[in-house]
Order: sequence, then structure tokens, then C-alpha cells
Amino acid sequence: MSTIETALSLSALVVVTAAIVGGIATVAAYITAVDIAGAAARAHALGVDYAAPRGEVAVTEHAGLATAAASVPAPIGTMRATAVFPVEF
Repeated sequence: MSTIETALSLSALVVVTAAIVGGIATVAAYITAVDIAGAAARAHALGVDYAAPRGEVAVTEHAGLATAAASVPAPIGTMRATAVFPVEF
């Protein structure tokens, strides 16, 4: 009788562990997106080219502000972040 309970509890433990690992990887992707957006906005404001190591970056400039929007693929969806930096003249 105990083998059925053991099998069910171990499978539940594996599912919960996989969900936790996926959540941690998704948070890491969001932190990466924030870092990439900030670096891209800062580089554009200084007039330097920036190549994102991961994901995609779109940079726009309006009213003296450089705005960078980064999107990074994650295990659970796509993480997006935006950063704004004043343009240096």
C-alpha cells in the first residue's frame, strides 16, 4: 500500500520542484531584461552602439530622453522591461 502513496508524493514533489526552478529562471530573465534595457538606454544616450547579449532591444529618442524597451525569452512567457535615460548633448 505504501508504494502508491510514495509514487504520488514523489511525482508531486517533482512537479513542485520544476515549477520553482521555472519561476526562478523567469525572475532571472526579468532581471536580465531590466539590465539590458538600462544598458541600451545609457549607451544610446551617450552615442555608443549597444548589442544586446540576449533578447531584443528597441530604442527611441524623444524630448531629450532615450527610451529602451527590452524583451527576453523566459521559461514562462517573455519578460519585458523599459528604461529611460537623458540624452547627453
